[in-house]
Amino acid sequence: MKERNFGYVFIVCASVIIILAGIKSASEIVVPFLLSLFIAIILSPFYNYFNKKGLPNALSLTLVMSIFVIFLLLVAKLIGSSVQEFSSNIYIYEQQLSSSFDKLFEIFTSMGFDLPKSELLSIIDPKQIMQLSSGIVQGIGSMFTNGFVILLSVIFMLLESEHFTQRIAFASGDRGMKENIQEIVKKIKRYMVLKALISLFTALVIYVALLLIGTDYAFLWAVLAFMLNFIPNIGSIIAAIPVVLLTLVQLGSLSAAIVSLLYIVINVVIGSVIEPKVMGKDLGLSTLVVFLSLIFWGWLLGIVGMLLSIPLTMMAKIVFDSNRETKFIAVLLGSADNLVEKK
Repeated sequence: MKERNFGYVFIVCASVIIILAGIKSASEIVVPFLLSLFIAIILSPFYNYFNKKGLPNALSLTLVMSIFVIFLLLVAKLIGSSVQEFSSNIYIYEQQLSSSFDKLFEIFTSMGFDLPKSELLSIIDPKQIMQLSSGIVQGIGSMFTNGFVILLSVIFMLLESEHFTQRIAFASGDRGMKENIQEIVKKIKRYMVLKALISLFTALVIYVALLLIGTDYAFLWAVLAFMLNFIPNIGSIIAAIPVVLLTLVQLGSLSAAIVSLLYIVINVVIGSVIEPKVMGKDLGLSTLVVFLSLIFWGWLLGIVGMLLSIPLTMMAKIVFDSNRETKFIAVLLGSADNLVEKK
């Protein structure tokens, strides 16, 4: 019996490794599909709303997709020139950042601190830092390189959304399958819609604040904050790096400190106070699992995997919880609050 169990576990582990290797090698196909899936989940409440008002499916779909495409075109037009201008000026920003670091070392030296300048500059190289900032900005734009394919996929997914669960339940012959899929879709839909609204509010606050401070490309940084707010724990930190550096070379250390404080306050107030109250305990994931899922999905699917790490892990947890043999994995993924509630 033990040998049979060992063989079964070995086969399962080997199968998982093969599947993950296949997903990673086919990431160019998987990533647009996942983006389409979660965009369709966010847009589905609007599509369902128009349907409930008595509009035909074709008209509802046309309205939703028209609004979505117009929104994307406006955003692309507003940030396109900013991304290009920021990237073309990256060499100037490198030089300005180097001079800012030189002034900082001079201040510390005048105060009596003997800092190892060459060693510190090898760790915090201004050139590498600005290239990292440019990579962050360009990485967000590269997500939508397959925009036409994504839009077509979203259209077909919305059209099939009403009958998808019934088809899977009928094909599998399992009555409980429909309930499991509906639970997955319900939880992910709630998470994605609420997260999108919270991220939109975060972006609005950052946009207004940066306009008042005077940092260039305020709308670009607001869009960046909106996108990276979907990444748990470190998303707001990544979004803050290019903004703080640009403010430092543009407006000086005092303004950069104000911008840093702004991002810290937003992260604490929205991330630690508002978001948990709005989201509640529906995630049911431990803090460690949230962080590890960020690393895992980021390694597997790149920045899109990081953006979608929470809904993908939630989906996996619900699937594991629906099967007796894999229920222990769902328990391991869950938070301590879930164990208390079950007791």
